[in-house]
Amino acid sequence: MPKKPSGRGGEPAPESPSGTRNTLSGSADAVVQAREISGDVHFHTSTPAPAHRPAQLPGDVRGFVNRTNELRHLDTFLEETPKTLRDSATLRVALVVGTAGVGKTSLAVRWAHRIKNRFPDGQLYVNLHGYDPGPPVAAADVLGRFLRALDVPVERIPSGEEPRAELFRSVTAGRRVLVVLDNAAAAGEVRPLLPGSGGCLVAVTSRTRMSGLVAREGAHRVSVETLSRAESVRLLRTVIGGHRTGDEDADLAELARLCAHLPLALRIVAERAVARPRMPLRDLIAELRDESGLWDALSAAGEGGADEADAVHAVFAWSYRALAPPTARMFRLLGLHPGPEFGVEAAAALAATTPARARRLLDTLAGAHLVEECGHDRYQFHDLLRAYAVDQARREESAESGHGALERVLGWYLHSAAAAARAASSAPAMPLDLEPPADSVEPAAFDDAKAALAWYETERDNLTAAVRAAHTHGMDRIAWHIPAALAMVIADREPAGTWLPAQQAALECARRAGDRYGEGVTLDHLGIAYRHLLRLTEARTCFDGALDAFREVGDVFGQARAANGLGVVHMFARRPDDAEACFAKALERAHELGDAVYAGAFTRNLGWALLERGDPDGAQALLERSAAALAEAGEPLEQAEALTLLASTHREAGRFARAEEAAERALAVASEADGTLFVSLALLELGRIALAREEAAEALEHLQQAAVLFARVGRPDLQAAAWDATGEAYLLLGRVEEAVAFHRQASSVFRGEDG
Repeated sequence: MPKKPSGRGGEPAPESPSGTRNTLSGSADAVVQAREISGDVHFHTSTPAPAHRPAQLPGDVRGFVNRTNELRHLDTFLEETPKTLRDSATLRVALVVGTAGVGKTSLAVRWAHRIKNRFPDGQLYVNLHGYDPGPPVAAADVLGRFLRALDVPVERIPSGEEPRAELFRSVTAGRRVLVVLDNAAAAGEVRPLLPGSGGCLVAVTSRTRMSGLVAREGAHRVSVETLSRAESVRLLRTVIGGHRTGDEDADLAELARLCAHLPLALRIVAERAVARPRMPLRDLIAELRDESGLWDALSAAGEGGADEADAVHAVFAWSYRALAPPTARMFRLLGLHPGPEFGVEAAAALAATTPARARRLLDTLAGAHLVEECGHDRYQFHDLLRAYAVDQARREESAESGHGALERVLGWYLHSAAAAARAASSAPAMPLDLEPPADSVEPAAFDDAKAALAWYETERDNLTAAVRAAHTHGMDRIAWHIPAALAMVIADREPAGTWLPAQQAALECARRAGDRYGEGVTLDHLGIAYRHLLRLTEARTCFDGALDAFREVGDVFGQARAANGLGVVHMFARRPDDAEACFAKALERAHELGDAVYAGAFTRNLGWALLERGDPDGAQALLERSAAALAEAGEPLEQAEALTLLASTHREAGRFARAEEAAERALAVASEADGTLFVSLALLELGRIALAREEAAEALEHLQQAAVLFARVGRPDLQAAAWDATGEAYLLLGRVEEAVAFHRQASSVFRGEDG
């Protein structure tokens, strides 16, 4: 026995030319928090300079772009020293952190060049290669270089890290030296290299937040984010200037977006554009959109270009290879996740671990700037980092391992979606036999409908992406089960076209698997979507196909739904006789099943067909019976539809008081059930009743409210009906120009219908 529908389970529809679908949509916005950092430093001014002044800073970066805010924070740290620290020996450490390739080194070097004259005893620089695939640079070796640069004779330099660190602190005591420690992976690599004077300044760059260095050494942390859109375009134009002409800002901005606004990646793309001056930017954009080929597209052709591309690849590799094996595995498996943003539980499913363990691994990755925290227990990749994770998964995971991880996370989405639908009182429109999830997978659980629907809003993009991934990787049952499990949530909350591509992919999968039941279910849902898009020919084809599939497998419930859906299409196409025949078949199947809710809904639709056929008395009897049955069954939204149609029958018979009473009841029932679309339909009918009474001002009030709500729930067809009635109201008021404008606006939508 199929489950009874809730809300829109029977997929019946209201008066012509409208079908109903409660579509309350919303969105979950990632919260981006900006953090302002300040710090203080005081420099002594009376220490004599050594005989030899090292000047080890790398050259300033060509085409450096703004970073105005970051430079201001660093300058403030340099200038504003609290009185309590004046003349103290406290060492000042500026910590510049950010993801690989974001421009930390460029920023640190630019700032060092700006302030180097304040450090007359010289500048020391070292790239610690903290994330290099090879072994990191030993602190003892760095100290040896620094000591030699500071004119310490080789014979006086001891062996071993600790003795050299002690000598380095002694030599730098009382001096003003600027030290730049680039690409540090851990605080332990930095500490032996810290000078021993408050007159010195250390600038450290790292992909980790180095909380220990902040806590113990009082490091002043400045986070470097990706470039803004304008800064990215400026950088691209700086590099390609003089080599190309005619490139549009919009194309450059899209290139920047695809490169996650990372300066190193932007430079590689710019060099590629310079090397191919006749290659339209849109062609390069098309290449970059293919994540699987992203690094190939970024490999600059010609001498020198490949080195830069390798450098961008290497900085990601440095971060990745410094991870502990479980963290590295989590990173690369996240590359298999169907969407760029993910929650802790989905990550746990990918890695076959617990959510608590997954959270710890994700926190480690976020600390390393390999993923970004974008909300509570939610993370995301930059595009380039995601591409790198995909590449590592392909390199290091076997086909079996990768397939298993993807199957686990897609199974998690499927079973979580089914749980959300159940909790939201939106059971699947058609019964589904779901395969159990893997033993290590814990689907999401929901305490109430609010939590379930909030989860759906957050995961909507991932759910559609999961269908696409399942389609691509041959996981056909998962592909068609996800939209089927969510059918009523989709119908109740989404504009018709939102899930259309995923549903089309689901249909391909059901057919590829030879699953006729799955094909029928998916065709039924596609028919509903096409119908609400006013693509009636396609809708009719889908419902015909669903009927054939359900007959073949002997599914009576499916036949009832498909026959009803086909009847609604006929009503949209203004063929009430054909619709009546379909609704009668659907009602017969509902009685055969003994399903009171579907019987009530299909009885209502029969009344709708009789109303459109010009038989208001016959329609009234059916609609009164339907409204009573649906109220008894506890289906308020279905009841509200029946009451709205009943109001129409009274209006057409000139019984305006009874019509208004029925419409007001529909409005009250729908409002109590929080059914925005059904509220809109009742308002539309109240507007039409007022028009029939020639009360234009009252009609306009109802119709304007209805039009706004129809737009909110993504129903342009019904909004057009409200506009059309609004035109009639303005005509009654003698405001012809406004009436014509609304009629034309409505006609532009109605002309999109097909039969």
